[in-house]
Amino acid sequence: MGTGPAFAAQQADLARLTQASRRRTLSGRGGADFSSNDYLGLASSDELAGAVAAALARGVPVGSGGSRLLRGNHAEHEALEAEAAAFFGCERALWFSSGFAANSALLSTLPQRGDLIVHDELIHASAIEGIRLGRAEHMAVRHNDAAAFELAVQGWRKRGETGRVWLAVESVYSMDGDRAPLDDLAATAARHDAILLIDEAHATGVFGPDGRGLAAHLEGEPNVITLRTCGKALGCEGALVCAPAVVADFLINRGRGFIFSTAPSPLMAAAVRAALGLLKSQPQRRDMLWQRVRLAEQVLGPLGATVSHSQILPLIVGEDSAAMARAAGLQAAGFDVRGIRPPTVPPGTARLRIAITLNVSEAEIAGLGEALQSVTAQA
Repeated sequence: MGTGPAFAAQQADLARLTQASRRRTLSGRGGADFSSNDYLGLASSDELAGAVAAALARGVPVGSGGSRLLRGNHAEHEALEAEAAAFFGCERALWFSSGFAANSALLSTLPQRGDLIVHDELIHASAIEGIRLGRAEHMAVRHNDAAAFELAVQGWRKRGETGRVWLAVESVYSMDGDRAPLDDLAATAARHDAILLIDEAHATGVFGPDGRGLAAHLEGEPNVITLRTCGKALGCEGALVCAPAVVADFLINRGRGFIFSTAPSPLMAAAVRAALGLLKSQPQRRDMLWQRVRLAEQVLGPLGATVSHSQILPLIVGEDSAAMARAAGLQAAGFDVRGIRPPTVPPGTARLRIAITLNVSEAEIAGLGEALQSVTAQA
């Protein structure tokens, strides 16, 4: 029987978060967009709005009405999956409602008891959630260190373990903007008959031929699974698991996050189909994005931002309160830059996560540099 107010423990935890400058709150949009993942500016594009209007006109419903295994499966879902498989070059694509749902389903369902998951220490929280829900042994290794993956597998095998090994990484890391050593990891996977899971969330649409990501040259390999979220550069929502057909079939039969979820909107499937078409037909969007990235590197690099050679330029501040104060100063000046604190990033590395998108102009990038100089001087 509980004592005291019903939610006293929760209230006390919120108070601790406030004291540590780590309490999260929701805030609206405002100012120039330096915080979203809408890298190609598709979310509000006329092209996607037109695709949705056309889908409505031909009778595509807004809601699915049920799970994919009941009445929720729609021709738009199947068309998207077929087109995505052809576009990315995989045997099968399976669409989930979000990247979080897909990652957690992959890593809780596919690795079995007696297997080993070796993952980068900075991998997405959704992957960690899937690992936590699963039955396989797991270990984190040093960020972007291919040799650490190799040593982890070797040590496990020396213990006499015989299960399957799964290597889980992101191709571009969401808070640092740096790239995984995919070719080295693919070689490790080949040596140890392992499966390589690559989260292409922040690479899809931005990198690779036709925006097919940094893992495009590995797609279709029998031991490679990629995850391609649709809510970032594609400007929509959901996530595509690209994999051998047996993987998709297994997720349909055993993936609780897929089986027991209401299917994503068929209308959104139509939007994602259009977005994939735009990746191929409008390469100028990527060209313009990279022009802005190079300008941002020139403007923000000398002010302390990490030149990651991606669209994500973190500026490490260190202390939580200091990072949030600088973010607030930039927001007050009309630039939507958000502060990122632990546990999202390691302790002592609170930062400004600056994302470059086609939603900002070159003049706004220059203006951000001036505002950053000002708030830094006031710190």
